[in-house]
Amino acid sequence: MLGSLVAFVLLVLLAVTVMVQGGGTLFGDRDLLEWSLAHRPEAVVTLARVVTHTGSGFVPYALVALAGCLLGRTARQRILAAAACLVCLVTAQAVRFSVMALLSRPRPAVAHWATDAGHWSFPSGHTTTSAVTAGLLVLAVWIRAPRGRSAIAAAVGCWGVLVGLTRVYLGVHWFSDVVGGWLFAAWWLGLAAYAVTRFAPDACAEVLRGEGTGVRGALRGDGAGVRGALLPGIPGPGSGAEPARGKVEIASESDGCDAPPPSAALPGVECHVRAAEADRIPVPPERDVSQR
Repeated sequence: MLGSLVAFVLLVLLAVTVMVQGGGTLFGDRDLLEWSLAHRPEAVVTLARVVTHTGSGFVPYALVALAGCLLGRTARQRILAAAACLVCLVTAQAVRFSVMALLSRPRPAVAHWATDAGHWSFPSGHTTTSAVTAGLLVLAVWIRAPRGRSAIAAAVGCWGVLVGLTRVYLGVHWFSDVVGGWLFAAWWLGLAAYAVTRFAPDACAEVLRGEGTGVRGALRGDGAGVRGALLPGIPGPGSGAEPARGKVEIASESDGCDAPPPSAALPGVECHVRAAEADRIPVPPERDVSQR
């Protein structure tokens, strides 16, 4: 959440600077545009157009739906997660359009354009869309990919960055527009993550395999949920409470007990039942047969 707040503050500062400048250029805007105009071989321009077109239209929405499907485990979870990701992207677009209309910053001169463009300039729409999409997809891959997730996440992140840079290279945005799009996406993703963890903590915990009040939280030993229902009065490990005398206690395998688990109700938890000291029955000594 701190990163999202920092991104929001920087976005506001950048937007205010744009307003104060009357929509004019900022740091490095003209220099980067002039460099782009001087380095436009046809093959690179064609490739840049292909990359930039993936930042709008069908592709981003298909990718965020894929991210939702990756996050879910069951069919119902996949549908809900895909819908949540789509809502995140759609609402980001709505807020971005409002900011663009409020600032009404003009684009570079049409003579510099190497692709089609519309609406106002700040923040960049393609940049915002691709960055939000990349963020959601990286999150899904990082959670679900069994191996190679670092390489996949890096590739997705590079795609999100390249889409923004192509907007400058093709002459339809200032570089500060692209920076604004990245900051907007970072803020929006952080805000969405906070909303999910705040209003749907159980669903978030299940997806992220973290602490929760459901089955996962019960197995992690918070004394609630399934564990509390199946074994009332037995504190979970790490709770700091001692078991009541005369009741059973859940102990870990490291305590040296070789008995098998008493129930399969708690999968993945290796434990044994140990009688409390007060309930132990003394065993009489064995008779010496030789004295008969």
